[in-house]
Amino acid sequence: MKPNHKGRAQIFENPVLERLTRTHIALPISIFILISAGLIYYGLTYGFIDVLEAIGFFFLGWLIFSLIEYSAHRFVFHMDTDTPMKARIQYTFHGNHHEYPKDKERLAMPPIVSVLIASFFFFTFKLIFGPFVFGVVAGLLFGYAMYLFVHYAVHAYAPPKNFLKTLWIHHSIHHYKDPEVAYGVSSPLWDYILGTMPKRQQR
Repeated sequence: MKPNHKGRAQIFENPVLERLTRTHIALPISIFILISAGLIYYGLTYGFIDVLEAIGFFFLGWLIFSLIEYSAHRFVFHMDTDTPMKARIQYTFHGNHHEYPKDKERLAMPPIVSVLIASFFFFTFKLIFGPFVFGVVAGLLFGYAMYLFVHYAVHAYAPPKNFLKTLWIHHSIHHYKDPEVAYGVSSPLWDYILGTMPKRQQR
């Protein structure tokens, strides 16, 4: 699919649904940073976690998010499109972004969808981590907010002249050279671990 630097894909014919697919990046970033801070505050205030637990499980949640980000990008957003339905799902969730990578209003899921997914993760991780869920999910949602920030910055701005330039190069390789490598956006960690680093960067 050849990238188009101008224009925007039409995903739904219904104008209401079509409008819901677009969002200003500041909205979800603000929402999830506030929820993340609120979870830490609630957990500490009501004695579910102490300060050290909050810090430790926050970073664990951030690490878990990085794996979720990589896995979703590689195995869901780049699924095999061997049926018309799968092709439609893939294009709706991610293919349109590869076709129009400069569309700044489609660099994040609609907030209502991402809040529902975040709620699912909270109740799932509560079964696994018990009261430590307040730290874990806070880290996970903060990781998502940072992912959104990095993803937007990579597509909207020129590469900076510092160590963050690596992220610009990494994601540009995924978009413009080889979509089957460089799945990590906010971090190349899992590309290193799972063998999907671009060959030039591996050398």
